[in-house]
Amino acid sequence: MQNYNHLCSKIILNGIESKDRTGVGTLSMFGEQLRFNLADGFPAVTTKKLAWKSMVSELLWFIEGSGDERRLAEIQYGTRDNAKKTIWTANARASYWLPKSAYNGDLGRVYGVQWRHWRYVTQEDQVYKPGLNRINYQEIDQLKELIDGLQRDPTGRRHILTAWNPAELNQMALPPCHMFAQFYIRNNILSCQMYQRSADIFLGVPFNIASYALLTHLIAKEIGAEIGELILTFGDVHIYNNHIEQVKEQISRKPYDLPHLDISEVESIFTATLDQCKLVGYQHHPAITAEMAV
Repeated sequence: MQNYNHLCSKIILNGIESKDRTGVGTLSMFGEQLRFNLADGFPAVTTKKLAWKSMVSELLWFIEGSGDERRLAEIQYGTRDNAKKTIWTANARASYWLPKSAYNGDLGRVYGVQWRHWRYVTQEDQVYKPGLNRINYQEIDQLKELIDGLQRDPTGRRHILTAWNPAELNQMALPPCHMFAQFYIRNNILSCQMYQRSADIFLGVPFNIASYALLTHLIAKEIGAEIGELILTFGDVHIYNNHIEQVKEQISRKPYDLPHLDISEVESIFTATLDQCKLVGYQHHPAITAEMAV
């Protein structure tokens, strides 16, 4: 994870002061990249504690295709109790979103919904009659099609998973930040490159690295492949002004050796559980807290 620390230092030294949507302000750079050989160990940040269960729960929630924040709480804690907070609770309860929210915990058509329930309409599905305008949506299960494609045509160049749906951005509590991933398999070794339009280097990126590393491992197991590289390409990568001191503390710490992932109990990506995804030998520095900008 030394490359992650180097990018943090680079932003501290060279980042451009910028205003942002949240009003907090950032130090920002554009067009950076991180690469990890997943065969060398699982890329969990060690200079602070990674919230492993929160990360795994969120990925399983994406894989399930849910847009219900209370369902995420159920995966993580075993209960939908409103007292249990998730990393999406603030978005679900944000004042700008609540007028659009259909139920308690509704986040709209966010990541997992797009992965598993991408909507489209054919001409035959549109019904227009006096007093009646109805659209019957068809759905694409991108994740299943991705896995089928990797098995059927491994050298293909269309192994894509996208959450960026321009027609439905206004139906999301938060437009996708990590928006697009392409998978590549050669010699039965699976790699993933993810594009992230907006990257909070302190709070978000360690989560994103671990999430897409785990996703790549799960897909590789599903198709019987070995594990290769994870590449993260960033658009606007930034440090929020209220995170600068925390980042300085983090990069002053010496990283530990990477842990390893144990998913030997997982039978399928579509039935994986929180308890079946284990991080082995994870040594880390103490947690560093910071407020999320919403």
